[in-house]
Amino acid sequence: MHFPVRMDNGELRLFKGFRVQYNDARGPMKGGIRYHPQETIDTVRALASWMTWKCAMVDLPYGGAKGGVICDPRTMSQGELERLSRGYIQAVWKFLGPEIDIPAPDVYTNSQTMAWMMDEYSKIKGFPSPGVITGKPLSIGGSQGRNDATARGGVYCVREAAKHLGIDLATATVAIQGYGNVGSFGAILLKELMGCKIVAVNDTRGGIYNSRGLDPRAVLEHKARTGSVVGFPGTRAITGEELLEMEVDILVPSALENVITQENASRIRAKVIAELANGPTTPEADDILFDKGVFIIPDFLCNAGGVTVSYFEWVQNISGLYWELEEVHQRLDRKMTKAFHDVLPVSVEHRVDMRNAAYMVSLRRVAEAMKARGWY
Repeated sequence: MHFPVRMDNGELRLFKGFRVQYNDARGPMKGGIRYHPQETIDTVRALASWMTWKCAMVDLPYGGAKGGVICDPRTMSQGELERLSRGYIQAVWKFLGPEIDIPAPDVYTNSQTMAWMMDEYSKIKGFPSPGVITGKPLSIGGSQGRNDATARGGVYCVREAAKHLGIDLATATVAIQGYGNVGSFGAILLKELMGCKIVAVNDTRGGIYNSRGLDPRAVLEHKARTGSVVGFPGTRAITGEELLEMEVDILVPSALENVITQENASRIRAKVIAELANGPTTPEADDILFDKGVFIIPDFLCNAGGVTVSYFEWVQNISGLYWELEEVHQRLDRKMTKAFHDVLPVSVEHRVDMRNAAYMVSLRRVAEAMKARGWY
């Protein structure tokens, strides 16, 4: 689609946007909307298919979709971003709805973006429709527990993997690659819920290491003050390569894709890799790590806590009954734990890694739904 947006200088600028709906055999489609200057229809198509498998993997009653707009939000004012967000909905609203397709935040979009989009959709429909969008502020139907949901879901998976492998999390060491929202919450929850020792973290400017362990909250405060984890007192500077290849029990890639490759996979010494980032491990690296006996919790299982709590938000919106934070956490724990144990026996039985096992589970669920509905 192409849609016009009035810029602050009065210029009327035409933007190009996308929405791809991949499969709705299991229910309404679900997937984020991203704002990025290099966005392409091919990226959106791939992510829409990936959302289909991700939702099926966690056994949510959803299909997969994805959206995007080619723009650079870092150069736009709040007013321009609001008009862009409303313009996108004006262009695509006929294809959205609580029973059709439910967007959410993604790259360079957030709860405020979703608030504008939900409001615009509601204006067009003529009545409030909070269930059309998830990831909203609490004041207009957002869910408790959404901020740390992705990391929290991954931590529950790490707990189950540790039980399976006989790792004592109270003495386990952890390295976190990427210290944004997901990585920092992952570090905090692994330490505070599981008792792990966080020995290394990094961001785009560099990394830090302390063999005695780091205080994740103090590191986050340092980053908020200085713009980076670098220079945190009592630590030694390390490179990104050093962090990835460090001898730790658990490695948590939480930022970039394709950081574990054919070139460095043989030097990875972690026992468990918990993929909170999307696509941090290449297919070639998967094979090497599987042969080495490294246990990988694949991204579309490990980071599915976010879409799971988005599902909870949608359920609360359409029912009008809202849950306390503790109930959200309990429900997320049950969902993620069940998903992990749906995959693990398939991995063991077929002697494949957890990623292939997860695809086997999710593909089977989508295929069964399509067959039951008579889609031949």
